Amino acid sequence: MKIVNGKGVALGRIASYAAKESLKGEEISIVNCDEVIITGNFETTKKDFQERRSRVGSSQKGPKLPSTSEKIVKRAVRGMLPNYREGRGRVAYKRVMCYSKIPKECEGKELIEVHKDKKMKYSEVKKFTK
Repeated sequence: MKIVNGKGVALGRIASYAAKESLKGEEISIVNCDEVIITGNFETTKKDFQERRSRVGSSQKGPKLPSTSEKIVKRAVRGMLPNYREGRGRVAYKRVMCYSKIPKECEGKELIEVHKDKKMKYSEVKKFTK
């Protein structure tokens, strides 16, 4: 099992890393999902999230956007996988777990740091939760 620290890492970088590793057969746990960053202007990103959430159709149909930071990160990983509904994409999607903090089963284990870049404009995922 690989445990990835999401603190200060861009959402796309951590999602692509988790997708690649889960397709290889690794169990992936992403911790500190609250502190994963989304690059770009905060105002436009916030506006985009609000517009997409308001477009939900009837009670039975989507699109539905996640409202917690763990689900936002897992949804990004889902977008990097090939056809998450069937075949190897579905199996790989089940191998990815996301947590807002470090769970008890992951405490004391080595955390993997994904490459961090110095970003000019960014905001943390927890600012986009309801």
